[in-house]
Amino acid sequence: MSTGRPVTIGYYVHHHGSGHAHRATAVAGELHRRGALVTGLSSAPRPTGWPGEWVALDRDDDPAVADPDAVDATAHGRLHWVPQHHRGLARRTAQLSAWLADADPDVVVTDVSQEATLLARLHGVPVVSVVLPGRRDDAAHALGLGVSAEVVSFWPPAADGMSPGLPDDVAARLRPLGGLSRFAPEPSPVAGAASGSVVVLAGTGGGSEVLQEAAARGAAAAPDLAWRVLGPGSWSTDPWAEIRAADVVVTAAGQNSLAEVAAARVPAVVVPQDRPHDEQRTTGRVLAGDAWPALVVDDPATADWADLVRRAARLDGGRWAAWVDGGAAARMADVVLTAGVRP
Repeated sequence: MSTGRPVTIGYYVHHHGSGHAHRATAVAGELHRRGALVTGLSSAPRPTGWPGEWVALDRDDDPAVADPDAVDATAHGRLHWVPQHHRGLARRTAQLSAWLADADPDVVVTDVSQEATLLARLHGVPVVSVVLPGRRDDAAHALGLGVSAEVVSFWPPAADGMSPGLPDDVAARLRPLGGLSRFAPEPSPVAGAASGSVVVLAGTGGGSEVLQEAAARGAAAAPDLAWRVLGPGSWSTDPWAEIRAADVVVTAAGQNSLAEVAAARVPAVVVPQDRPHDEQRTTGRVLAGDAWPALVVDDPATADWADLVRRAARLDGGRWAAWVDGGAAARMADVVLTAGVRP
């Protein structure tokens, strides 16, 4: 039964990397436009453009505030990160509980944390959980996703095999919403154009050196091409214009980077990085099929980079439309608002 008040939503945003925040901001903007009140809950800084309140949570992974005798961070393998006697964890959990009790939200979104999911559900709040690529068949995922009201992912239904090993009950409820980019999709570039500009999204986090080294090899092998590396010391806070202008983008297999390349409709050379739960390797195996305008490189040190980028440039970037169609944020908002309807 409707109360007539705006739907109140808590949005837990994982603090590692920038992709979770970019995605959450896009969804929060859509929810805000529909009249919902969205509060961000995170240890990360408030993103530019966030439309509601932002609760800054204490870190639970700072060794400076941990008891040196802390043990059993996974609760005998049942959770991901709950170190005993960690004051940051205690304060963080108390902050979340206080907000849940005071705000009385209609629904909480977690992107991503099984512990935050469980905490919200133990407060009687329905949760919409985001599933990342990779093998998520451990006990913590089974528990957190199992108690969630809705389970969603940001890849298209056609990307089969992105989350192998999910428990049957969770897999049956998983809603693939499509890739979500903070940028509106562009018209497709002309297929078969000669390659002249290569943009390498090396990023600023772990694994950037692999892509920087790949760029150096590529520039040496194909000096006639214009190579532009966006990485430490040369990162752009708004790389969209450079991605869009490229003939080929070289990127890791992170969800945010792939979504932006797909939205730009530019062919890609994808270099999966080592991540927990085999996240990027799983994505790479899916992209290696013929459905997507991407070439996947598992061993960048031995790859023929001149051949790779020239072959990639001949792919039809328009096929990315099946990965990012521009509607994922709206579909996510539909799921969240429906989950937040009180009986």
